[in-house]
Amino acid sequence: MRIRHIDADLLIIGGGAAGCYAAIRAARAAVPGPAPRIALVEKAHIERSGCLAAGVNAINAYIGEGRRPEDYVDYASRDAAGIVRGDLLLSMARRLNGTVRALEEMGLLVLKDGAGGYAARGWRNVRIRGENIKPLLAAAVSAESSVAVFNRVNVTAYLTEDNRIRGAVGFGVTEAVCYVFSAPAVICATGGAAGLYRPNSPGFAGHALWYSPFNTGAGLAMGILAGAEMTTLEMRFVALRCKGSIAPTGTLAQDAGAEQLNRLGEAYGERYGLSTAERVYGTRRENAAGRGPCFLRAARAGSGQWEALCRSYLNMSPVQTLQWVEEASAFSGNVTPPPAPGAEIEGTEPYVNGGHCAGGYWVDSDRQTTLNGLFAAGDVAGGCPQKYVSGAMAEAEIAVFAALDYARRCPLSPASVKARDSSVREALAEAERFLRRPAALFTADQLEEAMQQSMDSYAGGIGAQYRYNGAQLARAGDRIGQLLRLSEALRATDMRELMRIYELRERLILCRSLLAHLEARRESRWPGFGEYAEYPEAEDRWLLYVNSRLRAGEVRILFRDLVGKDERYEHTH
Repeated sequence: MRIRHIDADLLIIGGGAAGCYAAIRAARAAVPGPAPRIALVEKAHIERSGCLAAGVNAINAYIGEGRRPEDYVDYASRDAAGIVRGDLLLSMARRLNGTVRALEEMGLLVLKDGAGGYAARGWRNVRIRGENIKPLLAAAVSAESSVAVFNRVNVTAYLTEDNRIRGAVGFGVTEAVCYVFSAPAVICATGGAAGLYRPNSPGFAGHALWYSPFNTGAGLAMGILAGAEMTTLEMRFVALRCKGSIAPTGTLAQDAGAEQLNRLGEAYGERYGLSTAERVYGTRRENAAGRGPCFLRAARAGSGQWEALCRSYLNMSPVQTLQWVEEASAFSGNVTPPPAPGAEIEGTEPYVNGGHCAGGYWVDSDRQTTLNGLFAAGDVAGGCPQKYVSGAMAEAEIAVFAALDYARRCPLSPASVKARDSSVREALAEAERFLRRPAALFTADQLEEAMQQSMDSYAGGIGAQYRYNGAQLARAGDRIGQLLRLSEALRATDMRELMRIYELRERLILCRSLLAHLEARRESRWPGFGEYAEYPEAEDRWLLYVNSRLRAGEVRILFRDLVGKDERYEHTH
């Protein structure tokens, strides 16, 4: 395998919205001395990668007229039942509107109202035509001469020394090349994790997920193995989505004023609450009581409403538009939809997602992790839910300025080269063992299916109605440990299969930490996202963060006090 060395002042891992915007802001930053050398690494291709690969039809985090950033902090805190980092939310909220203006300058079509302002969808949303949002971000990255983009490179491990980042190592997805990146500062923007649990539609349709199926928790797993502290993984995200298409429901709810109805036509939302988790919980309870199936349906159709809805979903989830056309044709013999738009709804499998919930790296106010020189932004950064697209970009901007300052103050020393070379040899030897092994009893796909079945049955998946108990979590832990051991004996026949092995291991490593977090929080604070059977209520004594670190192969749990929006948090440990 050929080895390629790349030196940079700033390494950005992950080319989604946060990663691309981090590269743009770093290239345009006013810093002393020569322009920083920036390397952006993406497992796929930055033009169509990450959560926004198919597009999006609204900016869901925006400070509307007459509102303040503090209002957004209060909203996100209520929705998360108090388990948030107030400092992170406030610094993010202050930058939300600026990121929307930046996207518009790149060519994003932000819809306008009659007065020439942004077309609002509530006080914290604006409407866009966002099917091309990733190509626009990719074009802006490509226009920056100081940014070197490495597409189709799968980063597998950080290079560290004495709790400090020194770079990262990865492998080509299509070419037999080992990439060694050296940098004094690194921003992780690899996103959260899908595929830990058995999905709504396994088998052939296994990738019909709400979240990007190629987000495997890679950055989180690398951080766990490097000893970085994680937070709030137990706050899993379960999305309420249109059945079959897994399309978002917010467009129906906000654009068409649709309500959650059971089969009797009763609106049940107020009965359970209207937070994100409570909407999922109410739907599950109605189905369990025999009042399902449940729907999201508008009371009446306005002029042109169907056409507008179909167009909105084409910007983000085209399969929902196709499903409506198909259903109308099947039931009425033509393509005229029923008078009131709607769709059957269901919950998805759980995800680890720091953009909608709060699970991810434990960071300081500047988004630096407990690993010196490693910063996190977007779905991989914990403590700051409800960030969505604009919030992920805002966090990237915050991380960029702090990372560039760190790189200037703490350049790499020649002494780090020896440690780097030793780590690279270990990573290369591991990859070559997978590639050279003559045979294996299992494939990565088979072990992944076993992992998903175990998590679904014992760790609160769809099949368990999102419920779990201590004995089940212990059983899941035993099975995940067994699968981790079996994964060491897998075989790859090419570089793409090697990537699949690493993706499986990333998920397994994250599952191990997730199980420890689920067991540690002995309450049910977010019943729509998960219920601990022995501890069915939420209690004030659990208004704290459940954090963890991997030490000597064991996940060690630690608890931290809440951080308010007026505080500034720095690591002191």
